Amino acid sequence: MGSIWIEYAWTLLILIGLEGILSADNALVIAVIAKHLPDKQRKRAISYGIWGAFLFRFASIFLISFLANVWQVQAIGAAYLIYIGGKHVYKTFFQSEKEQKNNRADKAPPGFWPTVAKIGVADIAFAIDSVLAAVALAVTLPDTKLPQIGGLDGGKFLIIVAGTIAGLILIKYAAGWFVQLLDKRPGLETVAFLIVAWVGIKLAVITMSHKDVGILPESFPHSLSWTIIFWGVLIGIAAIGWFLSGRKPREK
Repeated sequence: MGSIWIEYAWTLLILIGLEGILSADNALVIAVIAKHLPDKQRKRAISYGIWGAFLFRFASIFLISFLANVWQVQAIGAAYLIYIGGKHVYKTFFQSEKEQKNNRADKAPPGFWPTVAKIGVADIAFAIDSVLAAVALAVTLPDTKLPQIGGLDGGKFLIIVAGTIAGLILIKYAAGWFVQLLDKRPGLETVAFLIVAWVGIKLAVITMSHKDVGILPESFPHSLSWTIIFWGVLIGIAAIGWFLSGRKPREK
């Protein structure tokens, strides 16, 4: 029995690290989406975004069996993340200066509530990814004698809840810090959206490997090769983006 709890404790440490990284991405996206707002509104929008992350992640925990079995939900989350990431990358690298000027002239930045709504949709997509990642780790653990919760063994369910809470604590403290960081290094905004799109691709891979879709083998999202590819690209985007983003010149 003692060896089971050692295995659970070790898995929890890994899950906290994983949820921490996913939560940092979530916090960065919240900061990027809200950064155009005036200071007071930005703080409120970030606060709502954090509460939204809390709500949707806890809701996702109790909808684990639904999220794991309905591939359409995963596909929608993947499509949204790829869309908002790809849209920003297109505008940054492929849109002409004339098109950018026309867009700025024709389209004012979204107001407070549309911004909050946009953050909420991103929160939902990240919540799906976060809980699916936690489930992928937890299902490898041995069963305990605890009663089932949400279609999972009670011990596995509690591990997922503990990892989720740790990730949410990080979101709370990271979002404000990312706002300050984006002000110092504006180039990181593009890095954030590249990461968003890449997380969307990860969700798309999970969707394509779903048993009812069958484009990829069902075991592929949890394979060593895909794990190395995903984290290698994610770390590469973050590292290269950091060095290329540069600091904003100080105002004299």
